Amino acid sequence: MPEVIFNGPEGRLEGRYHHSKKPGAPIALVLHPHPQFGGTMNNKVVYAMYQSFVKRGFSTLRFNFRGVGRSQSTFDNGLGEMSDAASALDWMQAHNPNAHSCWIGGFSFGAWIAMQLMMRRPEISGFISISPPASQHDFSFLAPCPADGLIIHGDKDEIVPIESVDKLAQKLKSQKTISVDYEIIKGADHFFGDHMDKLTKTVNAYLDKSLTKAA
Repeated sequence: MPEVIFNGPEGRLEGRYHHSKKPGAPIALVLHPHPQFGGTMNNKVVYAMYQSFVKRGFSTLRFNFRGVGRSQSTFDNGLGEMSDAASALDWMQAHNPNAHSCWIGGFSFGAWIAMQLMMRRPEISGFISISPPASQHDFSFLAPCPADGLIIHGDKDEIVPIESVDKLAQKLKSQKTISVDYEIIKGADHFFGDHMDKLTKTVNAYLDKSLTKAA
């Protein structure tokens, strides 16, 4: 998985990229949790999601938001990070001009950024949102949510109460034009400490189901 450096809106951004050997392979961008609370592209949930996409033949990128690792500039409360994600998607598309679909994944803060990017980029056709911080950020911009996807949350999440994610998931599931799956992992906290196997199985099962349906 080669290291890549690409240009962002405020300087260079550092990432890890896997390029699929399949012609026209789908692309996936995976976004990490909050930079001010230790979030990086090497977070274990982000890495597991990245590997799930790679193993299914996606060209896949994860990267550090501005101010994290070797990425330049400083934290910008979500606005700049949203621009970083858009630049990362641009970079991916430039390297995969014939990709037949585009997915986005995000964990915690990264899930919030991912969902915003999805609203701005109609080519995104699927999403995986893990521990979306629905109690801390407003998700009302998903009106309507433009793509099918999966929301995963732990019922023992100590940072984002499950009630707030229940409410978000039910709102999205009620929309007629899309299909949103909502999976609750029993006993899991915000970081899925002892529940990584269950989390990975849930992501893999959803991707397998979605890719079979799209084939």
